[in-house]
Amino acid sequence: MSADIDYARYDRIRPIRWTGDALELLDQRKLPFVVEYLSCRTSDEVAAAIHALAVRGAPAIGIAAAWGVVLATRAIDSDDVTDAASKLEPALQRLNAARPTAVNLAWALARMRAALARAGADWRDALEREARAIDTEDLAANRRMGALGAALIEPGSGVLTHCNTGSLATAGFGTALGVIRAGVAQGRIDEVFAGETRPWLQGARLTVWELQQDGIDATLIADAAASHLMKTGKVQWVVVGADRICANGDTANKIGTYQLAIAAKHHGVKVMVVAPSSTVDMATASGDLIEIEERDPGELHGIGGTRTVAEGIGAWNPVFDVTPHDLIDAIVTEKGVIEHPDAASMRAAFGA
Repeated sequence: MSADIDYARYDRIRPIRWTGDALELLDQRKLPFVVEYLSCRTSDEVAAAIHALAVRGAPAIGIAAAWGVVLATRAIDSDDVTDAASKLEPALQRLNAARPTAVNLAWALARMRAALARAGADWRDALEREARAIDTEDLAANRRMGALGAALIEPGSGVLTHCNTGSLATAGFGTALGVIRAGVAQGRIDEVFAGETRPWLQGARLTVWELQQDGIDATLIADAAASHLMKTGKVQWVVVGADRICANGDTANKIGTYQLAIAAKHHGVKVMVVAPSSTVDMATASGDLIEIEERDPGELHGIGGTRTVAEGIGAWNPVFDVTPHDLIDAIVTEKGVIEHPDAASMRAAFGA
């Protein structure tokens, strides 16, 4: 099996496009039936798009926020970098508040602040260069992770993924879906299953559509069917992304990941978490310390704008859950593979 991957075939979608005047975001709320880009010309429009899930996925959120900072510079009339930093800070704070759980958002904004601190009179150009670097580095990291993760999978395997971790969630190719793309290209993966991922149906609306664009057959399952699927023996790996990876390897990801990991442990199925090193948060000791974002309970009251629940019914809508590190077999970043992650192995890979 060749390790070469035909990226022209397996990396076709770009969710974030910088035109020089505006940031164009593929509106993921309208997929798969409408492919339409949302044009953002201010940082506040980018923040609103992030909060509304027009753009989603931890790496993509970070990239969009970086370009949002570039847009914010358009409203600053100053050549003094210290003055500019002060005037830009409110826009950065609003971008940071758009989604609190995904560490990539704060990471990207920290990089933009650092680039500004190093800059001189060309601070606008410096920020644009940094945003472009964040974008291009993410694509390279995804391709590296794809190769590393696929190498862990035995030929002839079946995999199950959750939410959307593909090109739509990144600069391109994807994290967990990048591993799946690489595994299919190399003949290691025979079957791909995707959970629908309620309540926003990212698996049903986005993941299987993405794979269809690449000519990869994927079977959609109800989230509740995952344990039964594992019992059949058709799945050898659960491959998922991450929104935050703690210093001990605990991982926050889309709600439903934790129960997949529990079921996988029971059925002897392995769990792989795939995310760039920017998702690793060594300053947070464990998953118990992660702020779990909760969204409007009304998102559970219907599907696609059609109400399915009686009036007056309450709902609880956490967006993420935390999978303990002892339920994870491998964490894959562009820096390498950490098998059976714990505090010691994370520290060895990423420092204190």
